[in-house]
Amino acid sequence: MIAKCAAVAAFAAAPLFGADPAVERERALVRQIGYAEHYVREFENEVARQRGGEKMVWRTKNDALQRVQDLKRNYPDDPRVERLFQRTRTALKKSKGDYTDVAAEWTAYLHNEENLRKVISEVGEKEWQNIIASYSGKIIEKQSPAPDSETVALSDIKGRCVVLEDVEYPAKQFYGASGEFIHSGKPSTGFWFIDLAGRDWLGPYEAVKRYRRNVDSGMEDVKKWTVLAEITGIAAENPYAGENGVGSFYFGWVVKPIAIKVPGHVVAIHDKDAESSGRFIGEERVAAIKNGWYTVKEVPADVTPDRLMEIFMIAIKEKNMKLYLECIDPQCKEGVYGKDESERYFWDLHQERFHREYVHATFSKPVIKVQKGFDKGNSLENFFLDDDDKKTLERIGGELVEEAIVESRAYDKNGKQLGTPHEHHLRRRGGGRWYIVDYQVRF
Repeated sequence: MIAKCAAVAAFAAAPLFGADPAVERERALVRQIGYAEHYVREFENEVARQRGGEKMVWRTKNDALQRVQDLKRNYPDDPRVERLFQRTRTALKKSKGDYTDVAAEWTAYLHNEENLRKVISEVGEKEWQNIIASYSGKIIEKQSPAPDSETVALSDIKGRCVVLEDVEYPAKQFYGASGEFIHSGKPSTGFWFIDLAGRDWLGPYEAVKRYRRNVDSGMEDVKKWTVLAEITGIAAENPYAGENGVGSFYFGWVVKPIAIKVPGHVVAIHDKDAESSGRFIGEERVAAIKNGWYTVKEVPADVTPDRLMEIFMIAIKEKNMKLYLECIDPQCKEGVYGKDESERYFWDLHQERFHREYVHATFSKPVIKVQKGFDKGNSLENFFLDDDDKKTLERIGGELVEEAIVESRAYDKNGKQLGTPHEHHLRRRGGGRWYIVDYQVRF
């Protein structure tokens, strides 16, 4: 190989004076192939570093493609050019990301969730109609225009109700001089100020959040809600002030919520006897329905790290928070904020990602290392130790703490791998069960 490279170098470096034109063309071709091969090799290395993922900006991609394209057009029959062309084709296809066939079970959770959404939506809509009917004699016929405060007194309409459609939350939430509100309406037609301070709002709103967390992550796509509310007062507020507090004040009718409807999804009401002072219609049916679709209900004591990551993913997809929490290292849930973060914030992030980005992930075999204590499995070190040495080291090493690293590859609904693999760290203490440490990491 060295001799061949030396010969090529000598050939390319030979004097040009009096050279045969065919030799000159060959030398030029060798130089072009060499330059192109350099960029192709760099492009191949870039692709290899992505490990099946696609990225937006490639440092050497266009240079490699352009140079090989020129060679292929000018020397279509040269075998060296053809080999380089095939290498470039392979690298280009790999740069688009790995892909696989999507199995039906990968997306079963989406169908289950849609069916549950329909059940809760239907019972909610029926109850909404019943609620509206029960207030029919008190409901103001139109929300827009609102009654004019210059001609209508509060005593004339206090205690009456209004159905406010197209309520945008949190887009139209604001902090005013007299409280926290959502504004509905505009200066030309009058304002309604939905009071957010009391349990009348907080109870149903918490129920809606439970619905989103436990039933239907797709509710995030709905930007406008409907609110049935009772008129309680009048206030002068500046809903457009923003952070600088600049703008005009407008009179608007203050209302307290009675029921909230997220169209096509859920209805929630204030219930002083319910947990969090609110509930969504059909909430009592959710647990039984979901229990019927769970494919995994507990974590085996002898679970392997890669299987635990699979169970963790299944718990997220099937909205099984109990199983989700069983996968997480108990130490991660200690402290004032640990449990809340694991149960809510990162749970919501995982839910969103499995609806907007990917539908499945595969996991590598774990790489296990001892973090603390005596490593009985280290054959290299143990070669130099006798039995007494091992017993001593095991005694003074304390509790054995092991770490496992598992890589995940996420795939979208078309079977395409998204990004590069991500590492997940798991821990086992004293030979017990494996738990996930960095449960926040995306797949």
